[in-house]
Amino acid sequence: MSKTNKETPGFETLSIHAGSRPEPVTGARNTPIYQTSSYVFEDTEHAADLFNLSRFGFIYSRLTNPTTSVLEERLATLENGKGAVATASGHAAQFITFFTLMEPGDEFIASKNLYGGSITQFGISFKKLGWNCKFVDPSNPKNFTKAISKKTKAIFLEVLANPGGIVVDLEEIVKIANEAEIPVIVDNTMASPFLLKPIDWGADLVIHSTTKYLNGHGTSMGGVVIESGKFDWSKNDKYPSLSKPDSAYHGLNFYETFGDFAFTTRARAVALRDFGPTLAPMNAFLTITGVETLPLRMERHVKNALEVAKYLELHPAIEWVSYSGLKSSPFYDLSQKYFPLGPGAVFTFGVKGGYEAGKTMVENVNLFSHLANVGDTRSLIIHPASTTHRQLTEEQLIAAGAGPDVIRVSIGLESIEDIIDDLDKALSCK
Repeated sequence: MSKTNKETPGFETLSIHAGSRPEPVTGARNTPIYQTSSYVFEDTEHAADLFNLSRFGFIYSRLTNPTTSVLEERLATLENGKGAVATASGHAAQFITFFTLMEPGDEFIASKNLYGGSITQFGISFKKLGWNCKFVDPSNPKNFTKAISKKTKAIFLEVLANPGGIVVDLEEIVKIANEAEIPVIVDNTMASPFLLKPIDWGADLVIHSTTKYLNGHGTSMGGVVIESGKFDWSKNDKYPSLSKPDSAYHGLNFYETFGDFAFTTRARAVALRDFGPTLAPMNAFLTITGVETLPLRMERHVKNALEVAKYLELHPAIEWVSYSGLKSSPFYDLSQKYFPLGPGAVFTFGVKGGYEAGKTMVENVNLFSHLANVGDTRSLIIHPASTTHRQLTEEQLIAAGAGPDVIRVSIGLESIEDIIDDLDKALSCK
């Protein structure tokens, strides 16, 4: 058999090997769990170099940890990014991202079709920090253009929106952001890098709640922000924390010093240092293990999801189904453009009978687990209006695709016949 001249390993190979190598002392093949708070310095000069950021290494596990570093390198590789910072949750990843970009009084623009917790974080909690968010309808990219002002620092969106099955035209929004010289931030949690690599479409930063598909087993919390390395933070005066001298590091200019991983370095050296939303090494280990099977799991997830969506579309108790993998979806063409391998496995549908019918359904499933998570090996179900999105007003619920009749499902890896049978029995309950 002739050898192939392949420059880059395949996604499946990188999911298993990127960032890791056998542990040099014992030869352990799996990445060890480095359950330690701190690390011994070689001498005072070594310590000084580490604290001055003139040498990379391990100081204290609030900042860096060998187990977590493997996960960061692996996820950056899978997303075609330059660097990554892992955090204790997806919300923590969003916080350190905006802390690195924003000053009090600054604005950013976000799609209104986001996870309900993100809408609350951006619209309420961030205001207390002086960061203002403008929410726009992402179905028309021109809405982003209209919302941009001199204070706008970024555009944030989910290409595959949670929970409504909406697909956003990333390529068009990137053009708008490039014209305004601001970065595009994509929450890629619902797709995972197996189905979509936003950086390949021009995104500058990618965020994940690793709790979901990357971990895949519902065992551990986590988040990550990944930098493309392509944004010029010095081309205007919008990002002084990256392009101006930093007093905490003796006048160090992060972009001048670190170039294409300046954002990663400052997010770690300042935001993670000062606010401490650190990913535990045990959770990093569990997520590393989950990522190894990501390609296999995603293939089965999307295959099962399409079968379930087709079944529900024809069910007499169902009013509508919002899954962009269906040809009846208004987002089908965009889905084919961005998600040729399938548009994820989380989608919504409307039960005839509204709010009470939705509650009845989730209370009568057996195989499905009624809980507030997605991306598990198990099939999951929830009524967003009474749970994950209950903090929103009725107007916000409808705008977010989480109205009173809406059921959200995360289709798992079980036998498709069993998944459909469970839904059928639950829908027959009155």
